[in-house]
Amino acid sequence: MDTTTTSGLHARFLRGLARSESRPAVSVGGQSLTYGELHERALLWGGALAESGARTVGVLAGKGVTAYAGILAGLYAGATVVPLRPDFPAARTAQMVEAAEVDALIADERGLTVAPPVKTVLAPESTKLQPHQALTAPKDVRAEDSAYVLFTSGSTGRPKGVRIGHGSTEHYFGLLDARYDFTPDDVFSQTFDLNFDCAMFDLFCAWGAGAEAVVLPAAAYRNVPAFVAERGLTVWFSTPSAIDLVRRTGRLAPGAMPGLRWSFFAGEALTVRDTADWRAAAGNSVTENLYGPTELTITVAGYRWDDEETPRIAVNGVVPIGAVHEGHEYLLLDENEAGEGELAIAGPQLTPGYLDPADEKGRFLDRDGRRFYRTGDRVRRLGGDDLAYLGRLDSQVQVLGWRVELTEVEHALRDCGVDAVALGVQGESGTELFVFYTGPQRPVLELVRALRAVLPEGVIPRRYEHVEAFPLNSNRKIDRKTLAARAADLLSPVPA
Repeated sequence: MDTTTTSGLHARFLRGLARSESRPAVSVGGQSLTYGELHERALLWGGALAESGARTVGVLAGKGVTAYAGILAGLYAGATVVPLRPDFPAARTAQMVEAAEVDALIADERGLTVAPPVKTVLAPESTKLQPHQALTAPKDVRAEDSAYVLFTSGSTGRPKGVRIGHGSTEHYFGLLDARYDFTPDDVFSQTFDLNFDCAMFDLFCAWGAGAEAVVLPAAAYRNVPAFVAERGLTVWFSTPSAIDLVRRTGRLAPGAMPGLRWSFFAGEALTVRDTADWRAAAGNSVTENLYGPTELTITVAGYRWDDEETPRIAVNGVVPIGAVHEGHEYLLLDENEAGEGELAIAGPQLTPGYLDPADEKGRFLDRDGRRFYRTGDRVRRLGGDDLAYLGRLDSQVQVLGWRVELTEVEHALRDCGVDAVALGVQGESGTELFVFYTGPQRPVLELVRALRAVLPEGVIPRRYEHVEAFPLNSNRKIDRKTLAARAADLLSPVPA
């Protein structure tokens, strides 16, 4: 059966183009591109990619015009897009390029300095393409074709690639279109790095509505409300850690962001306290907590905050993750009498699998003819369809939105010559990575420098504690609970 379709992920941009051709599609720094300009650029670059026969396109660029046009160009060429970051260790980037079988790269100037060898490298900032190379229209794709591949931290010490299909994104954004009232007059924040799946929400919600996506520069976080007002932002989306950051700058004042219509948070547990403070500052916005691992296409559950009801039903001071998306089925594995268990989800947003099938061991299960993804998250049933998040069951943690396999950090530290235990410990600003290690005592700077060669900056621990030996539990295994308690004490020492 022919499943070719013109309704792939790029069709959302085409819809925005029809509504807002002369209006800004994306603004970064002092530069904006209109929908028409971005479309023409993507057709030209996409034509060069198609001419090269590229099937998988890596976009190795910082958050600038090259990156945004590159993602769209890869989709226009009918290829699978792999967002990559030029500030990642070169060895890690090479691993991802090899695993995804990237055969073409779009790179900015910094990306070129760390680009591994591939068949085709397109550097639009320095390469003059000819108009005759441009596509006349985006290539058709099939629902089962991969729109993009994102890499998550892997327990084996290497990143693992997650494939997301055009059919999954079509289902996802169709649900969002029905749930939200975005219009061409909206202005979206673009806070997430482009290798983080929530960035796809930023871009393709905005572009599907014909709205503008505005990239937040680092300096904007010194005064987020001022930036929101200056750029006329109406839709905010970030990790919950941003709330505490705004609070610590002294800017989270009541009524500070009256122009926001929608506020979304994902990537970490969202607390009642943080949400209440944000709501006071952005009282005109509807606030939602979104939940979902990369394997389930950006987010697969959502909860809308209620000023009276939410604090009453929240578990452990954490905002519920809400109801699983329509069209999906979920199970609570090993469910107890309290209605608690590991969340497993099946449905149209589920990834077809990892690039390396070996990574799928223990992550999926078949039940009654359906394939479920085991999230590793422990949840509790609340009233109606809502679920409460209770925590992780495995060694994975979320740090500033990064999904970190602690075993990957431990692998990297062993390569540095130390035996280590990595932990995610709650600190004043959220989850922090804390390392205990044995053997010869090493300067912290030396360990950090060695880790920077193999790990992204966001997953490098900042706290290291040398111990003579690891404590053991009754099963003669390393007692991680004791170490976690010790780390918590060190992060928040009791005053004398």
